Amino acid sequence: MAQLINARARGSVKAGRIVSLKGGIVAQTTEIAAVVLDMDGLMLDTESIYKRAWQNAAVQCGYTLDDSFYLTLLGQPNPACEAALLERFGGDFPIPEFRDHWSELWRTDVESYGIPAKPGLAELLSFLGEHKIPIAVATSSDKDYATFSLQAAGLEGRFGHIVTGDQVVNGKPAPDIYIESARRLGVAPERCIAIEDSDAGALAAKAAGMITIIVPDLKPPSAEARSVAFCVVASLLDARNKIASLL
Repeated sequence: MAQLINARARGSVKAGRIVSLKGGIVAQTTEIAAVVLDMDGLMLDTESIYKRAWQNAAVQCGYTLDDSFYLTLLGQPNPACEAALLERFGGDFPIPEFRDHWSELWRTDVESYGIPAKPGLAELLSFLGEHKIPIAVATSSDKDYATFSLQAAGLEGRFGHIVTGDQVVNGKPAPDIYIESARRLGVAPERCIAIEDSDAGALAAKAAGMITIIVPDLKPPSAEARSVAFCVVASLLDARNKIASLL
């Protein structure tokens, strides 16, 4: 697949097709057939909840999980995050105890305050529905947490396909979850737009061959993530407008 760079710099859009240009020569056209959405930090404002829960759980276990290290974990599945904790703090870090603490803290927070949707989500979903564009969710959260989160945010039943981190072998930044999302949608990955907030997610979507839009959440995209993105926008409303311009 020809690399798709930010349309403002090197591409143009005609009649519902993304046209990638290189040296003024048309390299590829791709008709958009589906959209795949990340969940935490993209659709749902949950990353700050996870951050509080993980950092407070670490304190309860006698460790300090600073902001800079936590941000390196964004977008990755829990097993990868736990492996990173062991690498940073050593084999004595009490993973089972930590897991119990953060899970309890997270659920208490959500049950008390709910999970807000990110600004622009309603408009994005309405737009995709109006244009009959199929949607899948690709989240590193496991099935139970994804189901609970979507229910808490009032989004239960809104998505026909939800692929979770425990349903694939390799988590983000590996492409498995996006390849599986495209398979369930019945669409080639190259014809899907993926919308992500994290570096790991953007790299996963690009590795699967998808056209990737980044909407940053807790941290700006890395240079590597930015380099593989079709574009970086400030909000889901901006993402909706970008997709509209491609149709």
